[in-house]
Amino acid sequence: MPPPSLRPYQRAAIEAVVAARRAGVRRMVVCLPTGAGKTVVFSHLAKLAKKQVLVLAHREELLSQAKDKLERALDAGTGRGSPIVAIERGAERASQDAKVLVCSIRSLHEKRLTQVLAGRDFGLVIYDECHHAAAEDNLRVLRQLGAFDPRWTGTLLGFTATTERGDGKGLDEVFERIVYARSLPEMIGDGFLAPLRGFRVSTAADLRGLSGKGMDFDEEELAEAVDIEERNALVARSIQELARDRRTIAFCVTVNHARNLCRSLNVLGVPAGIVHGAMPADVRARALEDFRAERTQVLTNVAVLTEGFDDPGVSCIAMARPTRSEGLYAQCVGRGTRLSPGKKDCLVLDFVDLSNLSLCSLPSLFGAPRDMDLQGEDAREAARAWQQILFDHPGFELEAGALTLSEIQDRAESFDPLRLRADAEVRAISRNAWFSLGRHGVGLHFERKSGKKTEALVLKRGGRGKVWEIHLDGKLMDKYSRMEEAVAAVDYEIDRMGRGASLSALPGAPWRKAAAPPSLLEETANARKQGGVLGWADALQLEVWQRVVGKPKKG
Repeated sequence: MPPPSLRPYQRAAIEAVVAARRAGVRRMVVCLPTGAGKTVVFSHLAKLAKKQVLVLAHREELLSQAKDKLERALDAGTGRGSPIVAIERGAERASQDAKVLVCSIRSLHEKRLTQVLAGRDFGLVIYDECHHAAAEDNLRVLRQLGAFDPRWTGTLLGFTATTERGDGKGLDEVFERIVYARSLPEMIGDGFLAPLRGFRVSTAADLRGLSGKGMDFDEEELAEAVDIEERNALVARSIQELARDRRTIAFCVTVNHARNLCRSLNVLGVPAGIVHGAMPADVRARALEDFRAERTQVLTNVAVLTEGFDDPGVSCIAMARPTRSEGLYAQCVGRGTRLSPGKKDCLVLDFVDLSNLSLCSLPSLFGAPRDMDLQGEDAREAARAWQQILFDHPGFELEAGALTLSEIQDRAESFDPLRLRADAEVRAISRNAWFSLGRHGVGLHFERKSGKKTEALVLKRGGRGKVWEIHLDGKLMDKYSRMEEAVAAVDYEIDRMGRGASLSALPGAPWRKAAAPPSLLEETANARKQGGVLGWADALQLEVWQRVVGKPKKG
């Protein structure tokens, strides 16, 4: 079989790697979503390599898959002399003159890696699923390879669908630069991956007592909360009703959770199987083959199918495992994005539990509100509609709660900045007429002297530290860590200005209802559709809203 032809983005990725190496970058990352053909890209790079190539993989299933694609790219496997691509694992030893060596990184203990390196000169080390690289034992392998030695002349090239790790460790500890990246929405938009549609299914499982520390939930705590009979029955019924005849992968928290969900599906008459890491290799292979041959419709699993599983016929993903990790969520969903003859799209079922924490969902993967209920609609189209809403209605913010796209659009159409109230924390500490600027902060108008309007704004600038800035008539005065501290500081200064200034800052100050100057009314005419006569305070508030948040699109 001839090597696969390169897609435009695959060719661009190869060119980016070559250019980065010529520029002196030795440790680099290519980030491509699941189904984009990472193996095809690194196979072609292996073909370009002048020295021997070492491919590091994390799962046994990936070794043979990588070997097959490498052989096709290198036009090997023809039976001529020694194999060009060889696998090193268990009792299997690769020939000394193999062009490419494919290894499981977990098998490379210090002594074995020393044997692998003996007599070989690796110029290119390809690390598949490299978001695992920051783990200490994996770092040990890379150190022994010499990847961090200033005198090392080789190249460490990582491939991943996500640069996010569950433990929060950054890849910048290992790699110097991401040299090429493509997002899932981009790939779907260009027609290289299948469109994603989604349903939101609310459950009664309660995650509010779970620890919010770390990048994701503690698995034991999470399993106790979601692996309950009622929820498993709901998940099973939803798969039966919504997925219908779609080949479905269901992601679970623990082995027991996967077993219990599999049992719930079988009780409903839905043929289901299970795979997990502790299964014997032959049993797991048989379960995967039954799924591919459609003897089972649903495959429940724990972590096994998040990486390296290649089955383009999968057209439904059931997220029975809630997660806060966008990286993990994207990997799970990516199992259904590969193109296949007759496949129009992939359906994603989000099972949404009660939680005070932000849970990943299909809409959030595309930049839309997490709580948006797609009702089976295309996620990319819904995200595009959301962006249009934000463009047409600057400053519009959605309160928490499940809403359909049409309901969100209706709320946006009736959005009025003057109806927004300052945060409850601000109202609790201040008697003054602070108004809301949404996520940007709060504002207040008062009269420093009779008839002279003064503007005080508390605006959020930056992501950490003293991010709340006080601006008085456009001049930066001070910074605070909390908005409430900044508000209290402004109120204190107003009181110091005298009784007249203090009274003018109150909600009932007479000047607020007085007629605003025509020039100010003209400036704010397009800021709200409700019409009516605006008082001076409301007109000033709308002028600030337009200046800080943005002017709405004129229709």
